[in-house]
Amino acid sequence: MTNETRQSIRDHIDRDPGVHFRELTRVLDLATGQVQYHIRRLDDVTTETVNGRTHYYPPEYDGWERRALALLRRETARDVVATLFKADGARPDAVADHLGIARSTLEHHLDGLVEHGVVEKRRDGGRVTLELVDPAETARLVRELEPSLPARLTDRFERLVDNLLESPDGRD
Repeated sequence: MTNETRQSIRDHIDRDPGVHFRELTRVLDLATGQVQYHIRRLDDVTTETVNGRTHYYPPEYDGWERRALALLRRETARDVVATLFKADGARPDAVADHLGIARSTLEHHLDGLVEHGVVEKRRDGGRVTLELVDPAETARLVRELEPSLPARLTDRFERLVDNLLESPDGRD
């Protein structure tokens, strides 16, 4: 049973690189202690903590890929990236308007995307333009993700709350 459980965890990490701890326990219907025990014994699994969540990867992913995948697991971050693909660079206000999100929500997701080298903020005078640092690699990683239902629901709830709390004049 132990080897079977460990193998099911390893197989899931291979199929879903960047899966976070809670999702592993939920998807595989295992107790947190079981997952912790078996993860510690998987020598070829790499961990990365991003925004307080621990994510697991097969060993072939480098640091940039691991952090980018962790961020792109969030629907809003993926939507920001998809918007920048289409626009080949855009102003933050245009991205927020296009996605129908509050500017503060956009900035929250941009913080991580910029910090981890997925998106770049270019300043030209008083104007800021958002651009993808490596569009081809980012596109490859986005194609690997299949977000879970709980992750999609969390992101959509966040958007709903933002829209309800946004001031009537469109400013936060």
